[in-house]
Amino acid sequence: MKLFNYSFEDTVIHRLSGVTKLICFLALTAIVMYVYDIRVFFAILVFSFVLLRVAGIRIKDLKYIFIYVGVFLLLNLILSYMFAPNFGPEIYDSYTLWFPIAGKYNVTYEQAFYQISKLFKYSSVIPLGILFLLTTHPSEFASSLNAIFVPYKITYAVSLTLRHFPGIQNEYIEISKAQQARGLDISRKTSFWHRFKNAVATMIPLIFSSLERIDTITNAMHLRGFSKHKTRTWYSRRKFQRIDVVALVICFGMTTAAIYVAIFINRGRFFNPFR
Repeated sequence: MKLFNYSFEDTVIHRLSGVTKLICFLALTAIVMYVYDIRVFFAILVFSFVLLRVAGIRIKDLKYIFIYVGVFLLLNLILSYMFAPNFGPEIYDSYTLWFPIAGKYNVTYEQAFYQISKLFKYSSVIPLGILFLLTTHPSEFASSLNAIFVPYKITYAVSLTLRHFPGIQNEYIEISKAQQARGLDISRKTSFWHRFKNAVATMIPLIFSSLERIDTITNAMHLRGFSKHKTRTWYSRRKFQRIDVVALVICFGMTTAAIYVAIFINRGRFFNPFR
């Protein structure tokens, strides 16, 4: 499976309306951003991986996405600790030394718990985004955005971007093979500098071909009168069915449960086990 490529499957998740999936994604993401409770993050993370399995999306097909995300998360954790090594004790109003390092860089149980919670916070959102992108057709995604009052010109631009990701990836592979056939080596056998220069030589024709494709699509859309009217209809928009109602009930049930935990159990955004 290529990055950001729609998977043509017939599953319960694929049959949901794009509006339903978008609302559920936004609601669960908003809860993750507001609540700072590792229990909520873990529940949503498990729920996301269950949905990925139901949608027929294999984890091994997403390994490159998870590698990129893992590197980002690791850098985020390191930098957040470097710039605020005592942010955890400030949040939880407690200071319990685990082991010292140097100066103010002492590892506390509070800071470690905050960092782990932060890791689960970002990790719980990523599978939801992957699930939404890979199970929602670009045209239906655009119609979903338009259904929540996003201007259709913007939604169509998003749709075109997602639609042409697979084509750009295939074209990059073809250009790369053609350049390698001409003697450009981008393997690990050569130095990093030579690989970088050869990669740039591969990217330049890809950029020019993409610009040419953009110009062709733009002219075609203008000739067909795109943006002439303030509104438009959508061929790919799905009608609401019983399964959409069930999905929305489950989504808002999880959202309500998370809000209840934050307000009545945690007495605030942060779950504090050090009280």
